[in-house]
Amino acid sequence: MRATEPKNHRARAVLSLIGDTPMAPLRFEKEGLTIHAKCEFRNASGSVKDRLAKHVLLDAEGNGTLTPESIILECSSGNTGIALSMVGAAMGYRVTILMSSSASGERRKLIRQLGADLILFESAGRYQTGIEISRAMAAQDPRYFLPRQFENPLNVIDHEQSTGREIVAQIKSPIDAFVHGYGTGGTLAGCGKAIKKRWPQARIYAMEPAEQALLAGECPCCHFIEGVADGFIPPLLRDAPLDGRVEITSEEAMAMTRRLHREFGLLVGTSSGANVVAALQMAAELGPKATIVTLLCDRAERYFSTALFDLPGREQIADSHPALV
Repeated sequence: MRATEPKNHRARAVLSLIGDTPMAPLRFEKEGLTIHAKCEFRNASGSVKDRLAKHVLLDAEGNGTLTPESIILECSSGNTGIALSMVGAAMGYRVTILMSSSASGERRKLIRQLGADLILFESAGRYQTGIEISRAMAAQDPRYFLPRQFENPLNVIDHEQSTGREIVAQIKSPIDAFVHGYGTGGTLAGCGKAIKKRWPQARIYAMEPAEQALLAGECPCCHFIEGVADGFIPPLLRDAPLDGRVEITSEEAMAMTRRLHREFGLLVGTSSGANVVAALQMAAELGPKATIVTLLCDRAERYFSTALFDLPGREQIADSHPALV
């Protein structure tokens, strides 16, 4: 039986802030379409990865795999590293995160601010390099505990039993389609299973960058939708009940993310924008009465130094303003 309470009672505060996120209907007047977006940026550290961190670490602590001497070690593009650092700090464990040197400075600072150690590596566009480093480190030091986010079946089980069940409870009418990007594949597989179990006719679609459409057999390439399609098809995605895929360009994702900021006041990251573009495409295909669901994965503050915030300034110097002359 999986543990549901941490041994360190002070961790209960932050763990209670993970999950049960709201569902927001987003009405796009220009397109005449409405989609439903689950606000995963409302989790404690600001991303959907908090769910993985909470349940994998609680499970490991409960079965004795995680001990007071343990050091949590994971390779992450950012959000999982932040989530593990947060939950690990609250539960009283040391955390070490491996991250590509190309990751945004905000992500690095958040991880360090939470007390975790950060090891940067040169990925050369190959995420598996970090995974291989983590395995080699764990083989040399038994204190390291590997959450193994890309292959841990708890990743799928948790999203089926928590995120997916929440979606089914929040959307009263039958869901016509669920569309979401994949990093580990756990969210897509778990939510897809829960939705299919309730509404077998629902379609489950993988969103992936058009520049790196791995499910279409294309080779890894550059894109700017962080946290999505890390250069390989993750093992957990094989467990996803997929009906198809939707390709979204980095330009489309950026434009929609900025639109979510300015039209809806939702300060979310680029993968959220990509998910919304894909959801709108499905809504246009299935018709305005179709119920389309996606996720808003994380908050925007970890993207300040990226191209997402490279915008022409509208600022003015106060003493040059006509009202002050």
